[in-house]
Amino acid sequence: MNKFIGYRCSLCGTEYLPGQITYTCPKDGGNLDVVPDYEYIKKKFHPEDITSRKEASLWRYLPLLTVNEPAGSSTPLHAAGWTPVFALPRLADKLGLKHLWLKDESRNPTASFKDRASAVVVTRAREVKAEVVVTASTGNAGAALAGMAAAVGQKAVIFAPKSAPPAKVAQLLVFGAKVILVDGSYDDAFDLTVKAADEFGWYCRNTGYNPFTLEGKKTAAFEIWEWWMEAHRDWHKKDNPLDNHSPLTIFVSVGDGNIISGIHKGFKDLLALGWIPNMPRMIGVQAEGSAAIANAFRANTETITPVSANTLADSISVDLPRDGVRAVRAAKQTDGAYITVTDDEIVQAIAELGKQGVFAEPAGATAYAGLVKAAASGVVKSDDPALVLNTGSGLKDVRAAMQAVPPAPIIEPNLEAVKKIL
Repeated sequence: MNKFIGYRCSLCGTEYLPGQITYTCPKDGGNLDVVPDYEYIKKKFHPEDITSRKEASLWRYLPLLTVNEPAGSSTPLHAAGWTPVFALPRLADKLGLKHLWLKDESRNPTASFKDRASAVVVTRAREVKAEVVVTASTGNAGAALAGMAAAVGQKAVIFAPKSAPPAKVAQLLVFGAKVILVDGSYDDAFDLTVKAADEFGWYCRNTGYNPFTLEGKKTAAFEIWEWWMEAHRDWHKKDNPLDNHSPLTIFVSVGDGNIISGIHKGFKDLLALGWIPNMPRMIGVQAEGSAAIANAFRANTETITPVSANTLADSISVDLPRDGVRAVRAAKQTDGAYITVTDDEIVQAIAELGKQGVFAEPAGATAYAGLVKAAASGVVKSDDPALVLNTGSGLKDVRAAMQAVPPAPIIEPNLEAVKKIL
């Protein structure tokens, strides 16, 4: 049974029935939006029907998702999502902000945000009876697919550039996926994956290609919405009504553009249901060495011009973003912005978050580096409540993490040696 009424092309607006198409619009190659049956959801569910559910995962939002009940009860596939939000008061004080939080996606089963998309895509793959699911990845999306597929016995094939961090490749292999390292860039791996899927009849999970990746990633918006309602209540209790505050501003690191597009779609779904009065503000943050979407936003165009990506933040290192148009719109339609940061600023952000007990990989720290710039330039004001999204664990890329800290001293095993370094 389909839980959605069709697809809509994000570029030309052409609509398709559920069985007519699988990946992108045949007219112009535009990304497809899965269109939920909003009228059915409105009639059958109220916000309390969702927030009262017991599942501590993204599947608590199953009534709002466009897939059916997933297989693999009590497996890691059922543990994706429902990540914590931490307050960062010391960093808020340092930046001159009154309200700052971080949503930590490193707490997902394979330690990155990408588990959300992979859990939903694997569920969809089983619905369409796909024998093999394939994806291109610099590491996180592949690890997520490999882990979610392993949880339910689904075959997975991962194409990754040979430059992918060893820790990420290790995850792919340990989860039992067929791993193929490509002597080229992520973009080369992406194109090869699409060709292989077509040749062998595999189901392609590729970010910015399979429309169900967005359906998984939008669940982060549902969690932020639920957490924000709690924040409203807390602030009201303190006689500090939220009516006196600006809308929530969300900082998201951006590579292909699919995460910020997914979060944007989640909030658009909530708005269409009448469950939120307005949209939060969305700010995309890109590495200066991989800034194709930021360049388009600044030029006030939806034409995404490829770059030769070069950044230590491998998870967001992309020549040609595959979801660039929707990513530009996510900021534009929410009165948001795009910010670019240097690799040095990303490394500094890793260190700053680490001192708060959050170990972020470079792509995750990129969002915080963007907030630092936004606070300094006035893009966010003192009263603006801000939420940073950490998209992955620092354990994914230990080499980058070691650039953020001084080396540990090596000493003789005696107290005199200890005293010398204190």
